[in-house]
Order: sequence, then C-alpha cells, then structure tokens
Amino acid sequence: MRGAGVAGAAVGVLAAGAAAGVAVERLTVGRGMRRKARLALDSTGPYGTLRGTPGTAVADDGTELYYEVEEAADAAPGSGGPPVTVVFSHGYCLNQDSWHFQRAALRGAVRAVYWDQRSHGRSERGRGQRDGAGTVSIDLLGRDLKAVIEAAAPEGPLVLVGHSMGGMTQMALASQYPGLIEERVAAAAFVGTSSGRLAEVTFGLPALGINVVRRVLPGAFRLMTAQTELVEKGRRLSADLLAGVYRRYSFGARDVDPGVARFAERLLESTPVDVVAEFYPAFAEHDKTAALDVFRGVPVLVLAGEKDLITPASHSEAMAAALPDAELVLVPGAGHLVMLEQPATVDARLADLLAAAGVGGAGRRDAAGVWGEG
Repeated sequence: MRGAGVAGAAVGVLAAGAAAGVAVERLTVGRGMRRKARLALDSTGPYGTLRGTPGTAVADDGTELYYEVEEAADAAPGSGGPPVTVVFSHGYCLNQDSWHFQRAALRGAVRAVYWDQRSHGRSERGRGQRDGAGTVSIDLLGRDLKAVIEAAAPEGPLVLVGHSMGGMTQMALASQYPGLIEERVAAAAFVGTSSGRLAEVTFGLPALGINVVRRVLPGAFRLMTAQTELVEKGRRLSADLLAGVYRRYSFGARDVDPGVARFAERLLESTPVDVVAEFYPAFAEHDKTAALDVFRGVPVLVLAGEKDLITPASHSEAMAAALPDAELVLVPGAGHLVMLEQPATVDARLADLLAAAGVGGAGRRDAAGVWGEG
C-alpha cells in the first residue's frame, strides 16, 4: 500500500502538469479537520455550477465530445446574420468548468460554447485510446475542436479562447485548417499556454530534481496504465500531500481563496490517472510556432501568470514575439490557473479582445454586472 501512496503522489504532481519529487510544505491542521473543510467547501462553493444547453459533437474516430452553448440574451431571429460565437477550450486535467468566472462574466452578453476535451469532463473516453488503437496528439485535439465548431457553431464569426492544452488545441486547428482561421476567426486568446519546447520546462525544480523526474516518468506512466486502480487508491490516500502540490502548481499566490483552491483540486482529481498518462507525452512533441502565423491579421491576446511553473511566462513572450501585433499580458503574482486566480484581470482583457473583434455588447461589466461600452 505504501507503493500505491507514492505512485498516487507522483500521479498528482503529473495531474497538475508538473512532476514527481517536488517539495511540499507541511500542513499543520489535522487530517480529519482538513477532510471536513474540503467537504464543506465542496457543498457550499458555487464554482462549476453554471450550465448551458448541452450538445454532442462526434470526432474523427467516433468519440463523442460534450459541449454546452450559452446564447446571447439579445439574440433574435432574422437580426442580420449568424452571431459571433466564442469557443472556450480548457486545459490538461481540467474541464469546461475551469472557465467558471469567464462564463459568469460573459453570460448573456455573447454566444459562447464550452466543451470538454476527449477523455475529460463529460466527453467520452477517446475511442482510439480506449481500444489501444491510437495515441493522443495535439493534432488530434485540433481535429476534435473542428468537430465541435462544426456541430455547435457551423456558421458565423468565431473567437477562440484556449487555456494551456486548449491553446495548443487552437494552434493545431490552425496548422491543419488554416482556411477556417482565415475565413471565420475574428479574434483569438491564448491563456497560459505554449507553442513548443515544453520538454525544456523545469517546473521550478533544480537541475538535479528535474533530471531525476525525467528518469522516473516512463516508469510512472507504465504504472498508471497497468495498475490504474492501485494508483487511484494511492492518489486518494495522498490527498493531503496532493492538495499542497495542486496549490503550488496552480496558483502563484499563497492567499488564494480556499474555495477556489478546492475547486481547482476537484477539477484535477476528476481526471483518471490513465488519462493523465495517456496525454502527457504529447506535450513533449508539441511544436506549433509556425501555426501562429495563421493568426496574423486578427486581434490576438496572449496572457499568462508571471509565476506560471507549467507553461512559464517566457513561452507567452515567445508567442507574442511571433505575433508582433498581439497584446501580451503578464499577470503579476499569478500562476498557471490564472483565469481562476485573477478572474477580474482575465475577464477585462477578454472583454477588450471581444470589443476589438467587434462583438456587440462585449464591453466591460460594471459592479452590478451590466455590460457597457468599456
């Protein structure tokens, strides 16, 4: 059972997008009290409760991809063409609920689509991966996004918003379907993501630590796929340790709202360990810098937390350098889940992007939640 606990700890680090062997500060509250606190936050927190009209897209390999649509409050039939649709793509080991604050801010102001990547959230486990007939690649996710667009927003202008793996998914869409970007995309946002060279990321670890991690990863992945139930049990038994790991790799500040921190923890916990293992290798192969060129000529927002340990701010700076007209925003003190940690900043920048794209009613909201012209 000790081995299961160690494996679970390693899995939790990977699920946060990091690696095993990180030092975590000791928690001083009793385990029972912490468990009760987590349950209390789960029962009272409003995060992840927003729902839209559900739909299903079918991927190339038959995988069913779950999405939800939020219509604009002022949408009316015959109002002069299809509306702009904002499509939100979430990151690794998360789901569409990770956009909770942005969804709340934009609700009713624009037409929006939120979807769960394959094997995440309410989407079906990837059929090719489930049957052992194929591997996950970022290009595959780009084709999944195209399937969602065809099902949920078959016509009209698009604004693409992607976080982490979701941003990479957008790049893969552009590399395979440049005509779609050129013809329909009015603006794009890349939040806490990277166009490549992820194998060089150290996750904030010293050289010795990251070298050890890279040696043990292959074995950890084999264990996660061969002994899934054992590793899942280890992850549950290591919940206290993993809470600290999740916080370290999700947020830049120590004083993040406990409810938000617990919400992020739940999102990460919801991803099966074999899915964690299945997706992770694709990031080392990801290289889509050339695809960024397809986004030239439209408003682009590149935003990241300055303290992001997963996709460091330097990666966003490199993306902005490849897109000279893009707006680069580095959020002080924020980590990888910047849209949860600093939602007001992210919401405001997205509102500016939508306004630049000519999306009606997408000015900033005032304190009463009413949209203005910015």
